Amino acid sequence: MRSTPLPVLDLSALERPGASLRALDEICADWGAFHLVGHGVSAADREAALAAMRDFFSLPEAQKRAIERTQGNPWGWFDRELTKNRRDWKEIWDFGPPSDRGPLAGASPQFPAALPEFRLVMQRWFEACHAVALRVLDVLARALGEDPETLRASFAPQHTSFLRLNFYPPCPSPAPHDLALDAEGHLGIRHHTDSGALTILLHDDEPGLQLLHGGEWTLVRPIDGAFVVNLGDVAQVWSNDRWRAPLHRVIANADRVRFSAPYFLNPGPDATYAPLASQCGALRPPRYRPIAWSEFRARRAAGDFADLGSEVQIADWRI
Repeated sequence: MRSTPLPVLDLSALERPGASLRALDEICADWGAFHLVGHGVSAADREAALAAMRDFFSLPEAQKRAIERTQGNPWGWFDRELTKNRRDWKEIWDFGPPSDRGPLAGASPQFPAALPEFRLVMQRWFEACHAVALRVLDVLARALGEDPETLRASFAPQHTSFLRLNFYPPCPSPAPHDLALDAEGHLGIRHHTDSGALTILLHDDEPGLQLLHGGEWTLVRPIDGAFVVNLGDVAQVWSNDRWRAPLHRVIANADRVRFSAPYFLNPGPDATYAPLASQCGALRPPRYRPIAWSEFRARRAAGDFADLGSEVQIADWRI
């Protein structure tokens, strides 16, 4: 396992008029992920979100199971999610807007009755993460030579973004931290890429996230006040493979607990994405057919509940 540190980028500096985006472009091509500072989200708000998360997962199991998500309603608590057809060592709670169509048809938020303040904290945190995600999206668009509105159009007037809370309890049989992709032992989450455009991750001080970089797993060590941002499959398709959605996973720990909260910026239910014109040319033709987000997300989400064989990947649309 490598100890090469994940690069750090300052969002406020990237947003300045005339700012160079070369480092952002290079990091997205090399890592597909970075620590993000200069985002403007206060320490008090971050701590409130982490505290609410700890309170929620400390509830008796019966109270959490009372708001369990289902295949018909993706918002709620769950403890049996699959990644790569293997059960993760974690509990989650998913939250997003209600929806009656697209990949989230039937979605209805569920909140624990025992924590009356939880709803407000999570709603505020959702909004804070969405605002940061759109700011990151804008600088990514400029790094690709696009008008930010070109990419924002995929997220308006609706989007299917959601917030997830993760709890990783102590594991009696954790997999070795330098294991190969399919070795035995439990992982918090097995190797995967995120299906959306980008992910904004809040996590506590306990390391656990690993990125595959240069053919080796790199442990991401938390930086106080920083988010971790990683690109998703949508961004990889937009860039026509100029950038990569990084393969990542979460290790399990025998002695310690870990909390994290990823916000997934996902397109609207009617969105279709394909390589951007700015990333294609005579020497670099499009590498993907257009992908309908609703179809892709629905097929990926179905695999969270049951072993449906090979997990859907953007490679299925590769030309």
